[in-house]
Amino acid sequence: MFGRRGSNTTFGDARETVAPAPAGEAARGPEREARSAAAPAALAPVDAILPRAPEPAPPPAARAPRERNDSYYNTKSQVFSALIDTIDLSQLAKLDADTAREEIRDIVNDIIAIKNFAMSISEQEELLEDICNDVLGFGPLEPLLARDEIADIMVNGARNVYIEVNGKVEQTNVRFRDNQQLLNICQRIVSQVGRRVDESSPICDARLPDGSRVNVIAPPLALEGPSLTIRKFKKDKLTLDQLVRYGSISQEGAEVLKIIGRVRCNVVISGGTGSGKTTLLNCLTNYIDRDERVITCEDSAELQLQQPHVVRLETRPPNLEGEGEVTMRDLVRNCLRMRPERIIVGEVRGAEVFDLLQAMNTGHDGSMGTIHSNSPRECLNRMESMVAMGGFTLPQRTVREIIVGSVDVIIQAARLRDGTRRITHITEVVGMEGDVIVTQDLVLYDIEGEDAAGRILGRHRSTGIGRPAFWERARYYGEEARLAAALEAMENGAG
Repeated sequence: MFGRRGSNTTFGDARETVAPAPAGEAARGPEREARSAAAPAALAPVDAILPRAPEPAPPPAARAPRERNDSYYNTKSQVFSALIDTIDLSQLAKLDADTAREEIRDIVNDIIAIKNFAMSISEQEELLEDICNDVLGFGPLEPLLARDEIADIMVNGARNVYIEVNGKVEQTNVRFRDNQQLLNICQRIVSQVGRRVDESSPICDARLPDGSRVNVIAPPLALEGPSLTIRKFKKDKLTLDQLVRYGSISQEGAEVLKIIGRVRCNVVISGGTGSGKTTLLNCLTNYIDRDERVITCEDSAELQLQQPHVVRLETRPPNLEGEGEVTMRDLVRNCLRMRPERIIVGEVRGAEVFDLLQAMNTGHDGSMGTIHSNSPRECLNRMESMVAMGGFTLPQRTVREIIVGSVDVIIQAARLRDGTRRITHITEVVGMEGDVIVTQDLVLYDIEGEDAAGRILGRHRSTGIGRPAFWERARYYGEEARLAAALEAMENGAG
């Protein structure tokens, strides 16, 4: 099915150039194409292209599972080069993933037999899987992406790959052939969402097909080779009920959060890096009515809302000439003209906070966003600072009045030192006393110690406020009895 190509630019892992075809190969091209039309699954005769090795190659040294030595990578490089010389990538691109993978496996098996590489069955199977991943997927990253328990993948150059599992970072024995292969895979990832990474644009945010967040920083900014960071999201989206099982929030606290989402409170989720802000935002959006029109604005689209009426917007970086950039503020201002009922901003970083506050205060109740900060009070200060960064010359009191009139609830998420994630505060923005914003905590998380394994022990408790500031809003939606029951149960120690 596959003829020889003169270039391999379709797949980034291949060599920079491909060796010229042997004499007579061009003449066989039309005949091979005719055979391909008659029998699409047929393979090009490998022995007509590859010279037979005069002596068997020495077997790779014994190694532990998944550990790769130089002999393995040398064998893989030879097989991969022969594969690229053998197949026609333009024909391969027309096949579905499963068929293409089977065709590649058949060719690689023939190459191994013809070149007399001495390999065990397990080594050969591992090599087949690696090469298929290099051509069709994301190379050495594929086994890590398939593991659902991994939260982060951190690649620091070709030979250092770290992962986060259960809140702890550990080094893996996965490595890339060289920095060029790593950069090629980075380019393949970002090109899927219409972005690029190279010397002229060495920093890029992108996403994988499953929504996982990707950041790439390439040389010359990264001195030891390209650095790739992937924040993975679980295939099965978490719900508040699952967060209860994990201990992130108590059952009664989860009921309070469900009511907050249901009665259209304006919510800001605050937390540090890796504290679970995006996960919590996804959970809260599950309680948006299915007949509401929701518009999301994100730097790279990660939110996966389940409602049928959702419009997803994504920022755009400038082109090579420095033009065509679409910022988060542009998106937020534009979505105000799209008749949204709720606006959800994936992450508020700058001047767009002013437009989001204005939207919250002008009829778009139930809007949500996330902010990097370490406490509810710091979250309010950061919003103030971001308004000032946007160049708005408003008096401090005016800015605080806008915040008080816009934000109803701040939910604080944190990652504790044992790697667990907890919701530590559910805090209301009540009003102002003089020039100071007044808040009150509804739910707090108290750390009580740690067990023998070093895991932190604690409990969520109510602060004893019988009627929150959004009580009238809850009564308007018929949720006041449910809210009172949840707060009472938590106050009585059930939480």
